[in-house]
This record gives sequence, C-alpha cells and structure tokens, in this order.
Amino acid sequence: MTNADRSLAEASPAPAGPGGFSSNLALDRTEALMHTLGVGPRLARAGLMVQELLGAGGKRVRARLALGAGEALGLPREQVVPWAAACELLHNATLVHDDIEDGDTQRRGQPTTWVRHGVPQAINAGDLMLMLPFRALEHLDTTDAIRWRLSRALARAAEAAVRGQSLEMDLLVNGRFGWDDWSAAAHGKTGALLGLPVEGAALLAGYDPAAAAQLAEEFAPLGLVFQLMDDVLDLSGNKGRPPGSDIAAGKVSAVVVAHLALHPDDATWMKRLLGLHRSQTDAQDVTEAIERFCLSSSGAADAVRTRAAAMGQALRASPTLSTTPQLHAVALELLALLERT
Repeated sequence: MTNADRSLAEASPAPAGPGGFSSNLALDRTEALMHTLGVGPRLARAGLMVQELLGAGGKRVRARLALGAGEALGLPREQVVPWAAACELLHNATLVHDDIEDGDTQRRGQPTTWVRHGVPQAINAGDLMLMLPFRALEHLDTTDAIRWRLSRALARAAEAAVRGQSLEMDLLVNGRFGWDDWSAAAHGKTGALLGLPVEGAALLAGYDPAAAAQLAEEFAPLGLVFQLMDDVLDLSGNKGRPPGSDIAAGKVSAVVVAHLALHPDDATWMKRLLGLHRSQTDAQDVTEAIERFCLSSSGAADAVRTRAAAMGQALRASPTLSTTPQLHAVALELLALLERT
C-alpha cells in the first residue's frame, strides 16, 4: 500500500513539532506567497485591491489551521505553505463579496473594498481571489494526482460557501428562523472553509480522499462555533464594524434565531426591522434590538453561547479525532480561541 492510499485507521502521524495552531512558524512565508499571487505579473488595480485587503490584518485562522494540521499529521510546515495560502485566499475572496452583499462599509477597521474602489472593481477583486488558490497549488511540491485532489477540495468548499451564503440571504425572505435552517447556511458558509485546511493537509500527508474528508468533517462544527460567537460579537461592535451591523444588514443571525425561539411573539417586530433597507434602519431600533438580545430576561445572547459550548464539548469528545491526538490538539487549540471571543 502506497503512502497516498493510507486510510484514517492505518495512518500514524509523526509527533507534532513545536508549532501548533497558534504558532507563527511559516506564516510569514504564507503571507509572502499570498501577496505575490495577488500582485501577479505587475501591480495594477486588481493586485492593489488584494494587497489592501490582506494588509488590513485578520487572524489568518485558515492558514494557521492548514499549517498546524499538516504539522500534526507529520509534515514540515514549509511544505504546507502553498496550501495554507490557498485556504486563506479563498476565505478572503468570500469576504469581499460578502461586504458588497451586506452593504458593510468597514472590514477590520478599514473601508471595505467596494467603498474604496466601487462595486464593479470589488467584484473583480473577489473574483480574482477565487482564482488565486488554484494558482497557489502550483507552488506545492507534490504529485499532479494530489494537486488534482486539492483542486477538487477547493472547488467543493467554494461551492459550499456560495450555497451557504445564498441560503443565509434567503432565510429572511422565506421566513425561516429555525436552528436547522440557520445551521445549514452556517455549515456551508463557514464550516466548509474550516474543514478545508484539514482535508488538504491530510491529502498532502498521504491520507486517501475518504479519510481526509472524514477528518475535515470533524472540523466543520468549529465553523458553526465560530459563527455563533461571531454573531454575538457583532452586538458589541468588536469586529471592526459598528455594533449591530448584522441587524442593519437584515441578517438572520444566530442571536435572531435564539431570540425568536425564546420570544416568538417578537416575530413581527423582528421581520419588520430586518426587512428595512440599511438606509432606512434607525440607529435607535438597532440599539433596542441589541438591548433585547443581551437582556438576561431575553437570554438570546446567552443561549447562543450555550449552544456554542455544547458543540465544543462534542468536539472535545470526538472519537474520530481521538485516533489522531496531535490533530485533536490543534482542534482544541482553535476551539479555545473561539470560546474566548
């Protein structure tokens, strides 16, 4: 049996090195590659927009996850750099389009790409960054067969993200305010892009596609934990955007779902508020919604945190990840970061 055909049960990853999820090892090379790919053959408007977005910061969660997962599965971090860059570029592409759709004017404390350059050029920037992950694969030291499997994983994750985003935008239109619909949207929009770095790292480490996908699926719930905590964070304005930006954008967030589950009589008020165009949304109405979500008598924000904690407990007890303890440790490290949000 070749290295490329190892199954999940048969794989024996080498001991993890000194890195882990939070390590900066090889992150500088990942950043450099992302910027190089963004600039292209010469610096023009498209490359400048990519540079601006990447230069605005960010936690680089997906890049760190790819590097940490590769290391946990026995790979040198340097070998995973192009894959880490691919995952991070794909994530940032979705942010550009997301800001256009939501009408958000700030991202990471800076004007969004569409505000700086207009909607048409921002669409170009997002489209470009959707293509760059596939260019990043050219920098991998691996076989064409593995490169093809990685390309397929990228395409599937991008597809899931778009379908999830579309579903999220339809939640209000279709009056779907339950947890099942919210979770389906979040799983596609956020979960797929957190499973992707692990799937690619496993493929590079020699896992067969089914085993790699199984490991990725174990990480996908972290995307839901991320989204749950992010939706609560929006209420405080600690995302580099004004407090309640999700409310102003008409988004059916996790706190909206939790609030209506607890207070179904508020459905008419909530639908009216979320249905307003951003320009018609009164700041006082947003403030009132935030206060209702955060009141102990409402419990919406606390209910979301409780839901995230339960998902975290399930991840800690994952029987699949227990077979790869170094990778499990990476998952728990990321979970701890999300729970501190």
